Amino acid sequence: MYRYAFLLRSSTAQIRIGKNCIFVLMPLIERIAKFSSAHRFLSHIIFWLVTSIVFLNRYDIDEYNDFHKILIRHAYYISFTIIASYFLTYLIIPRLITAKTYYMVAVYFLVGSYIICVCSRIVVVHVLEPFLRTPPFGQETMLEIAMDVPKLITHYFPLTFSAAWIFAFIKLIKEQYAIQQHKLSLEKERAETELKALKAQLNPHFLFNTLNNIYSLSLVNSPITSKSIAGLSEILDHVLYRCNGMYVPLSAEITLIKNYMELEKLRYGGRLEVNFTHKIDDDATVAPLILLSLVENAFKHGAGEDIGDPVINIDLKLSENRFRFMVSNSFMPGRQKEKNRIGINNITKQLQLLYPKQYDLSITTHDNIFVVLLHINLKNNTSKKDKIYESKVSFS
Repeated sequence: MYRYAFLLRSSTAQIRIGKNCIFVLMPLIERIAKFSSAHRFLSHIIFWLVTSIVFLNRYDIDEYNDFHKILIRHAYYISFTIIASYFLTYLIIPRLITAKTYYMVAVYFLVGSYIICVCSRIVVVHVLEPFLRTPPFGQETMLEIAMDVPKLITHYFPLTFSAAWIFAFIKLIKEQYAIQQHKLSLEKERAETELKALKAQLNPHFLFNTLNNIYSLSLVNSPITSKSIAGLSEILDHVLYRCNGMYVPLSAEITLIKNYMELEKLRYGGRLEVNFTHKIDDDATVAPLILLSLVENAFKHGAGEDIGDPVINIDLKLSENRFRFMVSNSFMPGRQKEKNRIGINNITKQLQLLYPKQYDLSITTHDNIFVVLLHINLKNNTSKKDKIYESKVSFS
């Protein structure tokens, strides 16, 4: 038993160490990628300087007698390694990624590698050896060098392409990081664009009808005229100016819903019953206008098309970062479902952008009642308060 407990602790520790290594490695890769993008030429120079130092220990000083001969040999080796690296990274791999068939890419790679290895061997035999060795010594002809394929494969290919694979791997990591960052940037821009579009979706008929109703109230000097104007002003102020960020206080969204319901009541009069209950233990932050869109959808396709006595129920709860929002509305049979789905689909897109894998949206209908139930995990969007907000608003 103790043995299993020890193994379990060891496995847990290894997993924790692995995660820590990933967390440490990711910022390092990010810094390297940013530096390489900002200083491309300098980053290449630094890489080849480091590579030159790392591979300098491959030579035996006793074989070459002095250090300057090692530097000459090393300059030759690094030069052909650079040629092989750029050939592999900038000619072969891009073709490999975009090619429909890989046969021509394989041919390009084999022919190019062969030419590089042959040139490397020719430089060794006809340039380096006469300079570094004491004659007399035998030399292969260029034709013999070109025909000695086994030696080119077993010796010169590994020698020339040893660092090329590392260079190509680093380049691929950098490009993958850049693609990922670009994708995240596009997703963020898309979310912001669609959020702005959502803000612009505030039903123009609501504004038109509300202004008409307020105008009618003003003609008879109704005491609720100023209150209605203030409510509309608060709605427009919230939508146009207070929703510029990705999240807003939940209490502000509750106030927005109250103002919206008050103004819609002017339109439908006594035939509409609206009940709004809310209870939150924390004034958390939520994505703006999502809740209003669900409420507006209920008014537009429920009360707006119900010729009887429509009923809309809204229930909002937040407990321990678990947010629940339910909207139900009555509707006339055969007239509600498809139209309501269009609005819900637009709202679902917003939730996918703003709360990926953190929400659940369910839609049900029964007895001519359309019900939308939204759950969101607001763990990352909360700001703790000390008191509980609870109230109930009822119109009948």
